[in-house]
Amino acid sequence: MNLLDENIRHDQDVLLRKWRVKVRRFSSEIAKPGTQDADIIPVLHRLKRPTFFSHDQDFYKLRLAHLGYCLVWLDLYDGDAAAFIRRFLIHPDFRTQAQRLGKVLRVHPNGIAYWETRSRNRGFAWW
Repeated sequence: MNLLDENIRHDQDVLLRKWRVKVRRFSSEIAKPGTQDADIIPVLHRLKRPTFFSHDQDFYKLRLAHLGYCLVWLDLYDGDAAAFIRRFLIHPDFRTQAQRLGKVLRVHPNGIAYWETRSRNRGFAWW
């Protein structure tokens, strides 16, 4: 399940759906609008293998890594979110849920930096 934070523009949601990328809006389809960041993680624990996309840097912390979900910080221009989400989802290192679970990632134009639960080392993947 690919979830979009409320800080991702709605036109990006439309683009993703046009490209047949299955996404759901966290704040309208999963939880209440205006849900605080601290309340998002407990909701992710109750969902089945979600990948959560946000423009919020606060989600890029090793302590938030968990085998039950994936957190993606989109560190890029908000009008490019859809293109980079699609690009991320087809990247050879992250194309399956199994490859993404347990990771906290920073997606930016130069590549993908990430932390994972099993390792305290930071990884990096090029585009």
